[in-house]
Amino acid sequence: MELKTLRSFVAVATLQNFSAAARELHTVQPAISRHIAMLEEELGVSLFVRNSREVRITAAGQQLLSDAQDILQRAHLAKSQAQRSAKGEIGELRVGYLGSACLSFMASLVRAYKQRYPGVRVSLYEMTAAQQVAAFQQQKIDVGFSRPLPTSLNQQFVSQDIYQDRLVVLLPEDHRLAKFASLKLKQLAVEPFVLFKRSEAEGLFDGIISLCQQAKFSPNIVSQPNHMQTLLTEVASGLGVSLVPYCIAKLYSEHCRFVAIADKTVPIYLQLHYSAIVCNATVSAFVELAQDSLTSIQASINE
Repeated sequence: MELKTLRSFVAVATLQNFSAAARELHTVQPAISRHIAMLEEELGVSLFVRNSREVRITAAGQQLLSDAQDILQRAHLAKSQAQRSAKGEIGELRVGYLGSACLSFMASLVRAYKQRYPGVRVSLYEMTAAQQVAAFQQQKIDVGFSRPLPTSLNQQFVSQDIYQDRLVVLLPEDHRLAKFASLKLKQLAVEPFVLFKRSEAEGLFDGIISLCQQAKFSPNIVSQPNHMQTLLTEVASGLGVSLVPYCIAKLYSEHCRFVAIADKTVPIYLQLHYSAIVCNATVSAFVELAQDSLTSIQASINE
Protein backbone atom coordinates (compact mmCIF):
# COMPACT_ATOMS: atom_id res chain seq x y z
CA MET A 1 0.00 0.00 0.00
CA GLU A 2 1.31 3.40 -0.97
CA LEU A 3 0.65 6.52 1.07
CA LYS A 4 -1.08 8.28 -1.82
CA THR A 5 -3.60 5.44 -2.21
CA LEU A 6 -4.26 5.51 1.53
CA ARG A 7 -4.84 9.27 1.38
CA SER A 8 -7.36 8.76 -1.41
CA PHE A 9 -9.11 6.03 0.58
CA VAL A 10 -9.30 8.12 3.77
CA ALA A 11 -10.67 11.10 1.81
CA VAL A 12 -13.42 8.99 0.22
CA ALA A 13 -14.22 7.24 3.51
CA THR A 14 -14.57 10.46 5.47
CA LEU A 15 -16.35 12.51 2.78
CA GLN A 16 -18.39 9.55 1.42
CA ASN A 17 -18.09 10.99 -2.06
CA PHE A 18 -15.52 10.37 -4.82
CA SER A 19 -15.89 13.82 -6.38
CA ALA A 20 -15.51 15.58 -3.02
CA ALA A 21 -12.44 13.45 -2.27
CA ALA A 22 -10.89 14.47 -5.59
CA ARG A 23 -11.45 18.15 -4.83
CA GLU A 24 -10.03 17.68 -1.32
CA LEU A 25 -6.83 16.16 -2.73
CA HIS A 26 -6.62 18.53 -5.70
CA THR A 27 -6.81 15.76 -8.26
CA VAL A 28 -9.38 14.22 -10.62
CA GLN A 29 -12.05 11.66 -9.81
CA PRO A 30 -10.67 8.92 -12.12
CA ALA A 31 -7.40 8.99 -10.15
CA ILE A 32 -9.30 8.53 -6.89
CA SER A 33 -11.33 5.66 -8.36
CA ARG A 34 -8.12 4.02 -9.61
CA HIS A 35 -6.51 4.23 -6.17
CA ILE A 36 -9.54 2.63 -4.50
CA ALA A 37 -9.64 -0.13 -7.09
CA MET A 38 -5.92 -0.81 -6.56
CA LEU A 39 -6.43 -1.08 -2.81
CA GLU A 40 -9.40 -3.43 -3.13
CA GLU A 41 -7.46 -5.64 -5.55
CA GLU A 42 -4.39 -5.68 -3.30
CA LEU A 43 -6.40 -6.51 -0.18
CA GLY A 44 -8.93 -8.81 -1.84
CA VAL A 45 -11.87 -7.10 -0.14
CA SER A 46 -14.55 -4.53 -1.01
CA LEU A 47 -13.98 -1.25 0.80
CA PHE A 48 -17.12 0.57 -0.35
CA VAL A 49 -20.62 -0.21 -1.51
CA ARG A 50 -21.37 2.17 -4.36
CA ASN A 51 -24.64 3.04 -6.10
CA SER A 52 -25.95 6.06 -7.95
CA ARG A 53 -27.04 7.78 -4.76
CA GLU A 54 -24.36 7.08 -2.13
CA VAL A 55 -21.03 5.58 -1.16
CA ARG A 56 -21.08 3.44 1.99
CA ILE A 57 -17.99 2.04 3.68
CA THR A 58 -17.89 -1.70 4.39
CA ALA A 59 -16.80 -3.35 7.65
CA ALA A 60 -13.43 -4.11 6.04
CA GLY A 61 -13.21 -0.49 4.92
CA GLN A 62 -14.01 0.74 8.43
CA GLN A 63 -11.14 -1.30 9.86
CA LEU A 64 -8.76 -0.05 7.18
CA LEU A 65 -9.84 3.54 7.83
CA SER A 66 -8.71 3.34 11.44
CA ASP A 67 -5.37 1.79 10.49
CA ALA A 68 -4.82 4.11 7.52
CA GLN A 69 -5.37 7.23 9.60
CA ASP A 70 -2.78 5.96 12.09
CA ILE A 71 -0.31 5.14 9.28
CA LEU A 72 -0.70 8.58 7.72
CA GLN A 73 -0.26 10.30 11.07
CA ARG A 74 2.90 8.29 11.70
CA ALA A 75 4.21 9.08 8.22
CA HIS A 76 3.62 12.78 8.81
CA LEU A 77 5.35 12.56 12.18
CA ALA A 78 8.30 10.66 10.66
CA LYS A 79 8.71 13.36 8.01
CA SER A 80 8.48 16.11 10.59
CA GLN A 81 10.96 14.39 12.93
CA ALA A 82 13.45 13.85 10.10
CA GLN A 83 13.23 17.51 9.12
CA ARG A 84 13.64 18.66 12.73
CA SER A 85 16.60 16.33 13.19
CA ALA A 86 18.25 17.76 10.08
CA LYS A 87 17.86 21.24 11.62
CA GLY A 88 19.30 20.11 14.97
CA GLU A 89 15.99 20.65 16.76
CA ILE A 90 15.80 17.09 18.17
CA GLY A 91 18.31 14.38 18.92
CA GLU A 92 21.13 14.01 21.40
CA LEU A 93 24.19 16.04 22.35
CA ARG A 94 26.92 14.62 24.60
CA VAL A 95 29.37 17.18 25.95
CA GLY A 96 32.70 16.44 27.62
CA TYR A 97 34.29 19.30 29.53
CA LEU A 98 37.11 20.26 31.87
CA GLY A 99 35.32 21.19 35.08
CA SER A 100 37.90 23.68 36.30
CA ALA A 101 38.15 25.42 32.94
CA CYS A 102 34.42 25.57 32.20
CA LEU A 103 32.92 26.31 35.60
CA SER A 104 32.20 29.97 34.86
CA PHE A 105 30.20 29.47 31.66
CA MET A 106 29.07 25.87 31.08
CA ALA A 107 25.73 26.12 32.87
CA SER A 108 24.67 29.31 31.10
CA LEU A 109 25.80 28.01 27.70
CA VAL A 110 23.86 24.76 28.06
CA ARG A 111 20.83 26.64 29.40
CA ALA A 112 20.84 28.91 26.35
CA TYR A 113 21.15 25.88 24.07
CA LYS A 114 18.23 24.09 25.73
CA GLN A 115 16.06 27.20 25.47
CA ARG A 116 16.75 27.32 21.74
CA TYR A 117 16.52 23.53 21.20
CA PRO A 118 14.28 22.06 23.92
CA GLY A 119 13.84 18.82 21.97
CA VAL A 120 17.52 17.87 22.21
CA ARG A 121 18.61 15.62 25.06
CA VAL A 122 21.87 17.01 26.51
CA SER A 123 24.28 14.93 28.60
CA LEU A 124 27.28 16.50 30.37
CA TYR A 125 30.41 14.60 31.34
CA GLU A 126 33.19 16.16 33.39
CA MET A 127 36.41 14.71 31.99
CA THR A 128 40.11 15.38 31.90
CA ALA A 129 41.76 16.05 28.54
CA ALA A 130 42.94 12.44 28.29
CA GLN A 131 39.50 11.09 29.16
CA GLN A 132 37.95 13.23 26.45
CA VAL A 133 40.32 11.87 23.81
CA ALA A 134 39.36 8.32 24.82
CA ALA A 135 35.65 9.23 24.84
CA PHE A 136 35.91 10.67 21.33
CA GLN A 137 37.61 7.51 20.10
CA GLN A 138 34.86 5.39 21.67
CA GLN A 139 32.16 7.72 20.27
CA LYS A 140 30.86 8.50 23.75
CA ILE A 141 30.89 12.29 23.36
CA ASP A 142 30.05 14.60 20.46
CA VAL A 143 31.90 17.75 21.53
CA GLY A 144 34.56 18.45 24.10
CA PHE A 145 35.93 21.49 25.90
CA SER A 146 39.58 20.78 26.55
CA ARG A 147 43.16 21.90 26.10
CA PRO A 148 44.70 21.64 22.62
CA LEU A 149 44.71 18.02 21.48
CA PRO A 150 47.88 16.10 20.61
CA THR A 151 49.12 17.07 17.15
CA SER A 152 48.63 13.46 16.01
CA LEU A 153 44.86 14.04 16.27
CA ASN A 154 44.71 17.34 14.38
CA GLN A 155 43.35 15.77 11.19
CA GLN A 156 40.53 14.01 13.05
CA PHE A 157 39.04 17.03 14.79
CA VAL A 158 37.99 20.60 14.26
CA SER A 159 39.25 22.73 17.15
CA GLN A 160 38.21 26.28 17.95
CA ASP A 161 39.64 28.57 20.62
CA ILE A 162 37.15 29.49 23.34
CA TYR A 163 39.31 31.62 25.61
CA GLN A 164 42.94 32.23 26.55
CA ASP A 165 44.07 31.61 30.12
CA ARG A 166 47.41 32.20 31.85
CA LEU A 167 49.63 30.29 34.24
CA VAL A 168 49.96 31.55 37.81
CA VAL A 169 51.81 30.44 40.90
CA LEU A 170 49.63 28.68 43.47
CA LEU A 171 50.82 28.93 47.08
CA PRO A 172 49.48 28.17 50.56
CA GLU A 173 48.22 31.46 51.99
CA ASP A 174 50.83 31.38 54.78
CA HIS A 175 53.76 30.67 52.45
CA ARG A 176 56.76 32.99 52.73
CA LEU A 177 56.28 34.06 49.08
CA ALA A 178 52.52 34.63 49.30
CA LYS A 179 52.99 38.33 50.09
CA PHE A 180 54.39 39.14 46.65
CA ALA A 181 52.26 40.45 43.77
CA SER A 182 54.38 38.54 41.25
CA LEU A 183 57.19 36.00 41.34
CA LYS A 184 60.06 34.89 39.17
CA LEU A 185 59.94 31.15 38.57
CA LYS A 186 63.51 30.76 39.87
CA GLN A 187 62.18 31.79 43.29
CA LEU A 188 60.38 28.44 43.39
CA ALA A 189 63.43 26.33 42.61
CA VAL A 190 63.77 24.87 46.12
CA GLU A 191 60.05 24.30 46.68
CA PRO A 192 58.24 20.93 46.57
CA PHE A 193 55.79 20.91 43.64
CA VAL A 194 52.26 19.57 43.32
CA LEU A 195 51.51 19.25 39.60
CA PHE A 196 48.43 18.00 37.80
CA LYS A 197 48.95 14.42 36.60
CA ARG A 198 50.77 14.36 33.26
CA SER A 199 48.71 11.52 31.74
CA GLU A 200 45.56 13.63 32.16
CA ALA A 201 46.96 16.81 30.54
CA GLU A 202 50.26 16.20 28.78
CA GLY A 203 50.46 19.61 27.14
CA LEU A 204 49.94 21.48 30.41
CA PHE A 205 52.43 19.33 32.33
CA ASP A 206 55.12 19.47 29.68
CA GLY A 207 54.68 23.22 29.29
CA ILE A 208 55.21 23.73 33.02
CA ILE A 209 58.34 21.55 33.05
CA SER A 210 59.70 23.48 30.06
CA LEU A 211 59.17 26.83 31.83
CA CYS A 212 60.96 25.56 34.94
CA GLN A 213 63.87 24.34 32.84
CA GLN A 214 64.09 27.76 31.19
CA ALA A 215 64.36 29.17 34.73
CA LYS A 216 67.32 26.81 35.26
CA PHE A 217 65.75 24.23 37.58
CA SER A 218 63.79 20.98 37.50
CA PRO A 219 60.80 20.97 39.85
CA ASN A 220 60.83 18.59 42.81
CA ILE A 221 57.46 16.94 42.20
CA VAL A 222 56.02 15.41 45.37
CA SER A 223 52.48 14.75 44.16
CA GLN A 224 50.54 14.44 40.88
CA PRO A 225 46.78 14.46 41.64
CA ASN A 226 44.38 13.81 38.78
CA HIS A 227 41.75 16.31 39.96
CA MET A 228 42.29 20.05 40.14
CA GLN A 229 40.27 20.32 43.34
CA THR A 230 42.60 17.77 44.95
CA LEU A 231 45.58 19.82 43.78
CA LEU A 232 44.11 22.93 45.44
CA THR A 233 43.50 21.04 48.66
CA GLU A 234 47.06 19.69 48.73
CA VAL A 235 48.57 23.13 48.18
CA ALA A 236 46.26 24.69 50.78
CA SER A 237 47.45 21.98 53.20
CA GLY A 238 51.04 23.05 52.70
CA LEU A 239 52.22 19.98 50.78
CA GLY A 240 53.81 22.09 48.07
CA VAL A 241 53.42 24.86 45.53
CA SER A 242 52.13 24.63 41.98
CA LEU A 243 51.83 26.29 38.60
CA VAL A 244 48.24 26.23 37.40
CA PRO A 245 45.84 27.83 34.91
CA TYR A 246 44.19 30.80 36.60
CA CYS A 247 40.73 29.43 35.80
CA ILE A 248 40.95 27.02 38.72
CA ALA A 249 40.49 29.99 41.04
CA LYS A 250 36.76 29.41 40.32
CA LEU A 251 37.00 26.18 42.31
CA TYR A 252 37.05 26.04 46.12
CA SER A 253 40.39 27.69 46.84
CA GLU A 254 40.25 28.82 50.48
CA HIS A 255 43.69 29.11 52.10
CA CYS A 256 45.32 29.38 48.67
CA ARG A 257 47.03 32.37 47.09
CA PHE A 258 47.28 32.97 43.33
CA VAL A 259 50.33 35.01 42.35
CA ALA A 260 51.25 36.32 38.89
CA ILE A 261 54.36 35.02 37.14
CA ALA A 262 56.89 37.73 36.24
CA ASP A 263 58.58 35.54 33.60
CA LYS A 264 57.27 35.32 30.06
CA THR A 265 54.90 32.35 29.76
CA VAL A 266 52.89 30.83 26.97
CA PRO A 267 49.09 31.29 26.88
CA ILE A 268 46.88 28.36 27.84
CA TYR A 269 43.94 27.84 25.51
CA LEU A 270 40.62 26.20 26.16
CA GLN A 271 39.29 24.82 22.90
CA LEU A 272 36.06 23.32 21.64
CA HIS A 273 36.69 20.06 19.74
CA TYR A 274 34.41 18.01 17.52
CA SER A 275 34.86 15.38 14.82
CA ALA A 276 35.99 16.59 11.40
CA ILE A 277 34.17 13.67 9.77
CA VAL A 278 30.94 13.06 11.70
CA CYS A 279 29.21 16.30 12.61
CA ASN A 280 25.47 16.01 13.15
CA ALA A 281 23.07 18.91 13.24
CA THR A 282 22.91 19.10 17.03
CA VAL A 283 26.69 19.56 17.11
CA SER A 284 26.58 22.25 14.42
CA ALA A 285 23.90 24.14 16.34
CA PHE A 286 25.86 23.91 19.60
CA VAL A 287 29.09 25.05 17.95
CA GLU A 288 27.29 28.01 16.39
CA LEU A 289 25.86 29.02 19.78
CA ALA A 290 29.28 28.69 21.43
CA GLN A 291 30.80 30.94 18.75
CA ASP A 292 28.06 33.51 19.28
CA SER A 293 28.71 33.36 23.05
CA LEU A 294 32.50 33.89 22.94
CA THR A 295 32.35 37.45 24.24
CA SER A 296 30.27 36.52 27.29
CA ILE A 297 32.33 33.37 27.92
CA GLN A 298 35.58 35.31 27.87
CA ALA A 299 34.10 37.98 30.14
CA SER A 300 33.02 35.30 32.65
CA ILE A 301 36.62 34.12 33.05
CA ASN A 302 37.71 37.48 34.46
CA GLU A 303 34.77 38.05 36.78
